[in-house]
Amino acid sequence: MNFNRITINPNQMNGMPCLRGLRIPVTTVVGMLADGMSETEILSAYPDLEKEDIIEALRYAAEAVRERELPLIKGNRLSPGSITPT
Repeated sequence: MNFNRITINPNQMNGMPCLRGLRIPVTTVVGMLADGMSETEILSAYPDLEKEDIIEALRYAAEAVRERELPLIKGNRLSPGSITPT
């Protein structure tokens, strides 16, 4: 999968994936969406971003976790091999 809007520069933001070379990490945008912010609110908070940046941030996050096994809580217990919740 190609990501034309995601840049990784070891000299910028400690090498975190950012959008179009801006100092706006993918995690910031994905976190804002997860917190319930709308696309309009995000674009207002970061005027340098474009709608396509938000879409690409989500695509990148989805691809980043696609191959990873994440601990999931089943009932009151974590699934086998997962870490204990804090």
